[in-house]
Amino acid sequence: MDNHGSYKQLINIWIFLMFLTFITVYVAQFDFGALNVPIALLVASIKAGVVALHFMHLKHEDGLTWVFASYPIFLLFLLIAFTATDMFSRVLN
Repeated sequence: MDNHGSYKQLINIWIFLMFLTFITVYVAQFDFGALNVPIALLVASIKAGVVALHFMHLKHEDGLTWVFASYPIFLLFLLIAFTATDMFSRVLN
């Protein structure tokens, strides 16, 4: 278990991920209007971050690896920003 940590840590991570999954299912039963997608993305981002930090070992990596791991996230935000800009420009016209 040297690479992944102790069994207690893995069980705690599993419990946390199951809790977030429960939150995802619970929140999906309610209508938050325009906040439905942001809430779902927030919970999914937290789960993805936990998986990346612990199971992809990013919390033990150097700065250059963090740059390469963060670049796709930057591209995702850029894609969302350009899509939102296009959508809002079409709605306002």
